Amino acid sequence: MSDEQPLLRVVRGNPDDTELAVLTAVVSAIAAAPVRSDEPAAPSRWGAPQVRSALRPGPGAWQYSFR
Repeated sequence: MSDEQPLLRVVRGNPDDTELAVLTAVVSAIAAAPVRSDEPAAPSRWGAPQVRSALRPGPGAWQYSFR
């Protein structure tokens, strides 16, 4: 016999085998999830000037803003 404590203990109710299996799967998935870090994500390059083409002022400039 092992001296370890059980992972889960039912303190109220009478769950069937399926309910215990689902509960065990959920608790195991939560325990295996990666830990979030407090480091900020890398900034997005979506609006970087290197990505956009230069705007051309003058007549018909609106046509070039979508290219």
